[in-house]
Amino acid sequence: MRFLIKPEVQQPLQEKPAAARSLSRSRTLWKNWELYLLILPVVVYYIIFHYVPMYGVQIAFKDFIASKGITDSPWVGFKHFERFFDSYYFERLIMNTLGIGLYELAVGFPVPILLALMINEVRSKRFKKTIQTVTYAPHFLSTVVLVGMLFIFLDPNSGMINTMIRLFGGDPVAFMTQPGWFKTIYVFSGVWQSMGWSSIIYLAALTGIDPQLHEAAKVDGASRLKRIWHINLPGIMPTIIILLIMNVGSIMAVGFEKVFLMQNDLNRDSSDVIATYVYRSGILGAQYSFSAAIGLFNSIINFILLVTVNFISKKVGQTSLW
Repeated sequence: MRFLIKPEVQQPLQEKPAAARSLSRSRTLWKNWELYLLILPVVVYYIIFHYVPMYGVQIAFKDFIASKGITDSPWVGFKHFERFFDSYYFERLIMNTLGIGLYELAVGFPVPILLALMINEVRSKRFKKTIQTVTYAPHFLSTVVLVGMLFIFLDPNSGMINTMIRLFGGDPVAFMTQPGWFKTIYVFSGVWQSMGWSSIIYLAALTGIDPQLHEAAKVDGASRLKRIWHINLPGIMPTIIILLIMNVGSIMAVGFEKVFLMQNDLNRDSSDVIATYVYRSGILGAQYSFSAAIGLFNSIINFILLVTVNFISKKVGQTSLW
């Protein structure tokens, strides 16, 4: 005898009414109110110091007059942007800013990944902690201290580097005044300062990899390098892609403090970036509208880069910020 079993017809999910959704959200907020309270200071900080100041961006399209205020200052449209594009310094500023940003990305981005992979392979806990402490420590140095160390170590007369050059029969080099050395010194000193701290997130990602994958690979005869290449790297690849997107989105945001402290009249041709030019024109020259236009242009370029790289990453690797 055959029994015919009638398949159950799956009813389509009905969307909850607006009142029910609102009640559900309210219950979720009330249930996790401690977490929302914890994040409240961060939200308030960003609103006050990042979103509210956006009101002043409009002076980039005006001839700002302090006595009239932002609202009553005359509207001039893209006048200040056109002035910047036609400026003698435009090409130099773009090339220096973009050059330092790409140089820093090419050198500074992979180093923390390599450092994290190497630290992860260390079996001695004491040695691992020592390496982590030594590499983390430079992060806590202020920019002023770091630049001061650079001037001391690279001094043509008494610096440690030039002393070693003399020992090998070479001539001393004025590293801090030669334009050709500025970008290299800036980038590699930044890598030395930040590589240990930047490797923390990769080490955290490596701890989430299932140890059984390594055990199975050992049974199959995989060497340590093959396990790193086929297990560790794919395991932290989503983290690498997310951080790469964020780094590409800040290529044009070369920091002001370090460049300004390292800059002098002799290396200005290769050290003058958008941030230092905004300081000279906006703070020293009191050209507030002009400097605001330059800063807005820089932010727009960074935003376009961020959105573009995020879109490409989402299409290619299904990993993105949003």
